[in-house]
Amino acid sequence: MPRRRGAPHGPRGGRRLLVISASMGAGHDTVAAELVRRARERGDAAEVVDVLALLPYGLGAVLRCFYRGSVRHFPWAYAALYRLFLRPGEGRRPSGTPLARLAGSRMCELAERTGADVVVPVFHLGAQLTGHLRERGLLTVPGVVLVIDFELHRQWLHPGNDHCLCLTEEAAREVRGSTGTPASTCGPVVAPEFSADDVPGAAGWRETFDRLGPGRPAVVLSAGAWGVGSHLDITVRLLADHGYLPVVLCGDNRRLRRTLSGTPGVLALGWVTDMPGLLHAARALIDNAAGQTAVQALAAGLPVVGHRPIPGHGADGVRRMAALGVSEVAEDAEALLEALRRLTAPGPERRLRIAAGRALFSGNADALTLVTEAADLSRAGPRR
Repeated sequence: MPRRRGAPHGPRGGRRLLVISASMGAGHDTVAAELVRRARERGDAAEVVDVLALLPYGLGAVLRCFYRGSVRHFPWAYAALYRLFLRPGEGRRPSGTPLARLAGSRMCELAERTGADVVVPVFHLGAQLTGHLRERGLLTVPGVVLVIDFELHRQWLHPGNDHCLCLTEEAAREVRGSTGTPASTCGPVVAPEFSADDVPGAAGWRETFDRLGPGRPAVVLSAGAWGVGSHLDITVRLLADHGYLPVVLCGDNRRLRRTLSGTPGVLALGWVTDMPGLLHAARALIDNAAGQTAVQALAAGLPVVGHRPIPGHGADGVRRMAALGVSEVAEDAEALLEALRRLTAPGPERRLRIAAGRALFSGNADALTLVTEAADLSRAGPRR
């Protein structure tokens, strides 16, 4: 006999999670996949839906192409949109709810068809969607938002959601103060391979680094899944000229990889499948977006330095990470070299920075546990 919606769950799980992600780069999908892995390992059922695929008329593909083109070629345009729609702070500004509600009927049908017990947005448009549907009583199961950004922007916030999980207590307080939504903190959702003591692929990466740049500390430059960065050619030449081996993650940007591969003393990589091994073999990460590569580096015990961040959420996130003490920001070339000198060499500064980053994971509760606890509490109590 099928389990009745809202019936008690046994100690081995039995819940059904529907995770709302978005194919905007790879970060949201990476978090969603890890959340699903944890749920299935525990005995729950879980699946992922791309909120962009739920939008009608091909709007999702248009949004993705526009965002990708903006951050790659017209960063000033994205910066303006961020200030208009996403930037934190007071004042009336446009909401993402009118766009999200276009996916409402498909979302409700999917939740019903999968028998979901909780819907978990890991992308801000998904948070607007579940909040809108819950507020109007159209979605009958709790919506628990998992905020994966260090800087909480306004489109993550909707008073209709049942609970919000944030990376910091400061962000959780902001959620409670601005929307009245219950909010708490959780550890970043990262695959366990990144924090493991023994990572099989690391030895192979070290051999590669030693062959290409003997005696040169390997420094990874992250450009995201789409290979987006500001003056990456200048940064890699600076590092190569000062005794480092720049290892550039170009994602799917083949043009960027071809361009940087022609620079002496630089290792330009495409899509990397063994990120745990790579990060464990390197000595530091230069980050420009405070995204999932930066979080994975913290889990792997790799010092992170923010430099030339992409506009909007990237710049805000990089500064927020530094304010939390888990990374540093280098505003210019001199500051970058000085930070790398301290953080790539063995010593107390490197150890302290690594410990601060890893504390994010050891000092907070597991996100999946909090998702299911919040869902159970919302189901048991009256709807706000």
